[in-house]
Amino acid sequence: MRHNNIYICVTERSDGQTEKTRSENAGTQTDRHPQLSPRIGRRYALQREPFFDPRDLLQVRYEMLRRHSVEGVSIVDVAANFGVSRPTVYQAQAAFQQAGLSGLIPKQRGPREGHKLSAEVIGHVRALRAAEPALTTVACVKAVQEKFGITVHRRSLERALASKKKPRYPA
Repeated sequence: MRHNNIYICVTERSDGQTEKTRSENAGTQTDRHPQLSPRIGRRYALQREPFFDPRDLLQVRYEMLRRHSVEGVSIVDVAANFGVSRPTVYQAQAAFQQAGLSGLIPKQRGPREGHKLSAEVIGHVRALRAAEPALTTVACVKAVQEKFGITVHRRSLERALASKKKPRYPA
C-alpha cells in the first residue's frame, strides 16, 4: 500500500508576505526544515530549533503548554501560532496537569470492544445456530434485534461468534 503525503510549507518572505508551497511525499526528505503541517503556525516553527518536528503531536502539545507557562504567551496567541482552537489548548493543559506527558498522547476514540454483545446475546445466537445450522448471520441479527431490542452490525456478530475467548462481561 502506498501512502501519499501532502505537506504545505508556509514561508515568510523578506517583504513580510507569506508564500505557500505544496509538495507531495516531502516528509521523506532529509532537509533542515521539514515540510510543515498546515496546523502548525509559521511564526513558531520557523523560529525554533532544528530538532522540532511539527508532525510529532506530543512535542507540539508540550511546546504549546511551554510557550504559555514559561514564556508567558497568551492562550489566544498560542492557539493562533499552533493552528489549534483555544479549547484544544485548555484541554491539553488540563490533561498535562492531571497525567503529565502521558496525558498529551492522543487517546483512541470510540468504543473499545463490542459492548452490545454480552454473553447472553452471544449465547442466544449460538443456541439459534445449534438449533438451525443453516441460519444466516443476517437472520441472527434480526433475531437479536427482536429479542433484545438492540441493533448489532452483521460483521460485529460474525467476529464475536468466531472469537474463542470468553466474554469480558458475563450476563
